[in-house]
Amino acid sequence: MTDQILQDFNISGFQKALLHWYDQNKRDLPWRENQDPYRIWVSEIMLQQTKVDTVIPYFHHFLEKFPTVQDLAAAEEQEVLKAWEGLGYYSRARNLQHAVREVVTEYNGEIPSTPKELGSLKGVGPYTKGAILSIAFNKPEPAVDGNVMRVFSRLLHIEDDIAQARTKKLFEEYTRELISSDDPSSFNQAIMDLGATICTPKAPTCMLCPLHEYCRAFADGVQEKLPIKQKAKKPKPVPYVTLVIKNRHDQVIIEKRSNQGLLANLWQFPMIPLTEVSIDHIENWFRSEYGLKVNMNAKMDQIKHTFSHLVWHLEVHEAELVEDQTVVSDERLKLINKSDISQYPFPVSHQKIIKLIK
Repeated sequence: MTDQILQDFNISGFQKALLHWYDQNKRDLPWRENQDPYRIWVSEIMLQQTKVDTVIPYFHHFLEKFPTVQDLAAAEEQEVLKAWEGLGYYSRARNLQHAVREVVTEYNGEIPSTPKELGSLKGVGPYTKGAILSIAFNKPEPAVDGNVMRVFSRLLHIEDDIAQARTKKLFEEYTRELISSDDPSSFNQAIMDLGATICTPKAPTCMLCPLHEYCRAFADGVQEKLPIKQKAKKPKPVPYVTLVIKNRHDQVIIEKRSNQGLLANLWQFPMIPLTEVSIDHIENWFRSEYGLKVNMNAKMDQIKHTFSHLVWHLEVHEAELVEDQTVVSDERLKLINKSDISQYPFPVSHQKIIKLIK
């Protein structure tokens, strides 16, 4: 299959044109200052499902707090989540720390440079493994994500649905054949840059592309129809009432989420699912769930936050503790001074609520 697709394709000419373009046009990114595998690993985890411009300040801050694998391994999880606050997909941060701890204990702090060992670390999938091995260790390993599949689907005029796992496997095979064995580090980064700046999802600037003479989709005039990708299902809406509960001492109640699942171990203001209880019975539900009597007051705001599979609709209300308490017994809850909120990691949706109460 690979031989058939690549038949009559000028691999050496393509490689030369791509690497020359990259040498002249590569983006100035902080993780490209050297080939330190830890820096590259952190950047690649941050860049998953997040734009480069968003990642850059987080990358600088994270490396200042945790400059080495030993520093990250020794840190408290809450400190790591706080440094990640706002980037989203927090399992990336937890998996990164878990894997780094394994590097410290099993590999004496040296990030492994073999596909088997690196790929066995938590959160290191085929793309991250290929990116680290190629960029940091200059090994000819494919690093295939959606951007790379877009570039190669156009370059080779491939109409397979890139949402399918088997298609990604095919693109890994094509990339393994096309990658420069002399400079795999620059090759993979060049494809990433090309996809980000020229071979964009919409309106690719083909006439500025260093590869347009090699691009089959451009020759056939179908570059804007590729790649083929099945539309994802619409995220499911989930309504909540969110309570900002205060006592008379300017303290607020926050809640720690479960250590499993979505936004694990982050903090939030208590959320009551309107799929389980009507808004008229919130106070009774809260008392039965947490053993606290509250009075729900005025609505403060309505916040919408979209995940890949869910949409939270948060109806935010002020509330007050009926009894003059300064401690709470439920281990999920914490009563803190408003001035201390910044010490805890919150998801983006609840950071918006923090701005309301400040």
